Amino acid sequence: MRKIGVRQIAKLADVSPGTVDRALHGRKGITESTRRRILAIAESAGYKPDLAARALSTGRVPIRIGVCIPQEIQYYFGQLLTGILTEAKRLERLGVQVVCRPTARLGVEEVERVSELLKEGVQAILIVPGDPAKLTPILDEAEKENVRVVCVDTDAPASRRSTVVSVNAEVAGKLAAELMSSFVASQAQVAIITGMLNTEDHAKKTRGFCELYPQLSNGGSVVEVIEAHEEEEEAFQKCRELLERRSSLAGLYVNTVNCLPVCRAICALGLSGKIALITTDLFRGMIPYFEKGTIRASIHGRPFIQGELAMRIVVDHIVNHRPLPPFYYVPPHIVLRSNLYVFRETGYTDGVSSSTVASVAHPAAWEGAPQQTVHNRQDEVD
Repeated sequence: MRKIGVRQIAKLADVSPGTVDRALHGRKGITESTRRRILAIAESAGYKPDLAARALSTGRVPIRIGVCIPQEIQYYFGQLLTGILTEAKRLERLGVQVVCRPTARLGVEEVERVSELLKEGVQAILIVPGDPAKLTPILDEAEKENVRVVCVDTDAPASRRSTVVSVNAEVAGKLAAELMSSFVASQAQVAIITGMLNTEDHAKKTRGFCELYPQLSNGGSVVEVIEAHEEEEEAFQKCRELLERRSSLAGLYVNTVNCLPVCRAICALGLSGKIALITTDLFRGMIPYFEKGTIRASIHGRPFIQGELAMRIVVDHIVNHRPLPPFYYVPPHIVLRSNLYVFRETGYTDGVSSSTVASVAHPAAWEGAPQQTVHNRQDEVD
């Protein structure tokens, strides 16, 4: 099929090429009705702009995208980083540059890292906001300076951020509640292990689960919600103490990726397979616990895809002037033992080697990231 261009659209719309250009780029000088008509014609004709040619023709400077995500937990946030860098590699012909300023952990020194990125002259920031209350003023400042803020994985809803790319956290919590109600007996008591309730993703998943589970379990109850603050030892000790104290507990929902210490606590008490455990996301360390039945199911938020999409839509916005939606929700996947090995994160899917998947979680993905700029090189994470 022949590629359609601006001149062909102008003929179809009976307007000048300049009018089409103004419509496609959201510029002033035409009426709104004309803009809508041209956009409708362009869409129906399958118009796709040549982004590289546009960048060259306008003499565009390199597009610098700041990235502020945690180093820990590596096996989760490494997937997110790899998605971001993979998409940046695909867009390298546009001169996309990725400037990494990671935090050590979720919610730690986020304001400082964002401040550094603003001094780097970035045009957009991709951030996982662990402490949205503290971050809101500086995210608002970034937007005021025309730096687009894209929250990834979780949100800072009180800020003026441009958009969020994540799962719908409340729906994910309700999905876990529906699964849990099918795994345990009616009126069963269950509990939630979370990271930090001041993190939007954790709070919404908790709220969704707590709202729906009692309805679907004929009066079952969520007896405790425990914050483990993404600390492995804290999660292990608190989970073990919970299980020893509440012997009637039938299920646990871990709504943060830090599930391995919970699995270890369950196994240490000889409860593997005896208590229904629903986790969040997927990485290779979870495989043995799926295989032995410790993990019954996981709600997978697909961080690699989130990273790809976040980079894609923000570059599209900068180059194409395409409006950013207020949110972009990635549908979660339900992982069970029967479909475990169809996911790329296990390293066993067609076309994805185990070594490739293992490299996602490797600490080398972050070596030197706070000090240097990553220029679209996939080998930065290998």
